[in-house]
Amino acid sequence: MTTGKHTHQLRSVVTEDGVRILSSGSVIEGAGVRKAAVMPDERGRLGEIMRADDPWFQKFGQVYFTTTYPGIVKAWHYHKLQTDHFYVAKGIVKVVLYDRREDSSTRDTVNQIYLGEHNPGLLRVPAGVYHGWMCIGQKEAYIINVVSQMYNYAEPDEFRLDPHDNDIPYEWVIKDG
Repeated sequence: MTTGKHTHQLRSVVTEDGVRILSSGSVIEGAGVRKAAVMPDERGRLGEIMRADDPWFQKFGQVYFTTTYPGIVKAWHYHKLQTDHFYVAKGIVKVVLYDRREDSSTRDTVNQIYLGEHNPGLLRVPAGVYHGWMCIGQKEAYIINVVSQMYNYAEPDEFRLDPHDNDIPYEWVIKDG
C-alpha cells in the first residue's frame, strides 16, 4: 500500500565495515553501522555491543531495551543531546534515519538499515537525526539501546513526529516481490 507520499529513491551503499545500507545519498554524517563481534563456541554465543575503549563511546548515559511487535512502527523522533547506539538482540527491524539538520553535509538524506539476530550489528544515530524502525519479522523484536544521556523524566530530550503524517520522504511499508 502506498499513500502517494513523495519518497526518495534508495540505492545500496556499503560501509567501511562491509555493512550494506540503502541510502538516498551517502551514510548520514555522524551516523554509522558496523557488524557486531559475535564469538560462538560449543556453549553458545557471546556478542560485544559496546566497550569503554570503543571509538563510538562518548559517555555512559544508560542502557535500556525496548520491544516492537510485528508490523509495528516506532517513529519518528530525534534528540538534541543524545546519541543512540541500537543493537537488535532478537527478531529483525528495518531502521530508518532522516537527516534534517541545517548544518549537515547530508541534509535531506535517508538511510535504511536492516538489523537483527541474523544480521547482528551496532547502529550509531547522532543527535539531531530523525529515526525510527519497523519490526518486519514474524515475532517481537528486542532492541537494546546504549545512550549517551540519561533519560530526563522532567524534560525529555525527545522531539516527535507522527510515523505516517509528516513531511519526511519515507513510507513505512513492507515491500513484497
